[in-house]
Amino acid sequence: MKKLDTWFNIPENSDFTIYNLPFGIFSTENSSPRAGVAIGDSILDLAALAEKEIIAVSPSVLKQETLNEFIALGKHITKNVRLDVQSLLVQKDSPLKDLPELFIPQDKAQMHLPVHIGDYTDFYSSIEHATNVGKMFRDPENALLPNWRHIPVGYHGRASSIVVSGTPIKRPKGQILPKNASAPVFEASSKLDFELEMGFITAKNTNLGESVSTSQADDYIFGLVLFNDWSARDIQKWEYVPLGPFLGKSFGSSMSPWIVTLEALEPFKVAGPIQEPEVLPYLKYEGEKNYDIVLEVTIVPKDGDEQTVSTSNYKYMYWNMAQQLAHHTINGCNINIGDVMASGTISGKDETSYGSMLEISWGGSKPVTLKDGSKRTFIEDYDTVIMRGFAEKDGVRVGFGEVSGQILPNN
Repeated sequence: MKKLDTWFNIPENSDFTIYNLPFGIFSTENSSPRAGVAIGDSILDLAALAEKEIIAVSPSVLKQETLNEFIALGKHITKNVRLDVQSLLVQKDSPLKDLPELFIPQDKAQMHLPVHIGDYTDFYSSIEHATNVGKMFRDPENALLPNWRHIPVGYHGRASSIVVSGTPIKRPKGQILPKNASAPVFEASSKLDFELEMGFITAKNTNLGESVSTSQADDYIFGLVLFNDWSARDIQKWEYVPLGPFLGKSFGSSMSPWIVTLEALEPFKVAGPIQEPEVLPYLKYEGEKNYDIVLEVTIVPKDGDEQTVSTSNYKYMYWNMAQQLAHHTINGCNINIGDVMASGTISGKDETSYGSMLEISWGGSKPVTLKDGSKRTFIEDYDTVIMRGFAEKDGVRVGFGEVSGQILPNN
């Protein structure tokens, strides 16, 4: 990896290094939503950069409330914008040195959902997570359903309830079947859970009837975000047979505001697990398609201290993004720029790396003790869940910041 030195001040262990430069949408008291790039503790205003003709993109494209129009310019443009910004932050005679007003402190900006999300798909691609859930709710000796090793299982979710990091989530209500009961009751969920996931943002449209191959997939993926797919386990358990998740999932999902590009993540590619039995031809791929991204989940109780409850890694995924996209489109399903496809809960092989409270507390039988002495089997009112992620290699760090959300009561 080429060593880069920047004149811009970047704090030690920052996620937003010169090697990263993720894209997002921000606003301030004095400006409407617009495109920016994260660098250190600041945001470089891309729209202002374009207005000064320092980058070759129409300012109007960068003054939108989402990145969809910018992404639609194509990777040959978006890649160059990122590289141009990188060069400007490295050049000793950079014109940016005389334009400090183009750098906005992140703590003075409000972040927004970076894309207009037309459709959202949630996969179920961690073999460790699927096995744990299967052991809890089915025959432990046959935890995985027969199709699991043959297809990247997924479902079409609710796009309208995806919110940007920091947005509170109200505890959902719904039908719940109490233990040993024969009829459901209507009440607020008492088994509210997080799901540690990553999502990818699509970069191209396809027409109905077209498919994207695993070899083409990278061209159709703009970048990745952290994703918390909140889940009401008690509502979900009652409703998901025979058709699958509905009210237990659609009440809210939280997404980080910065999209880290595939180009920034290229150095962190690793081989995925061996897939047995051999997959069908359309799911075969060449090269390394998994990513070594360290993930962490913490819980912050009301007026309490932050407690780490999970440390996992995106590299554990059994089904990779290329396979997910190839499977999603193999039937001719069309995709649009800004669609979000989430990984499904990311769990590792041991208890410290489980990606949901369902697994961490093993269905509620193993409570977690927080620093204030309180115990958790699931998420309680006023708890804040924070997820973080970063990749690091040879002293180079590329991170995602965080996605957080507080649970509020629904009286």
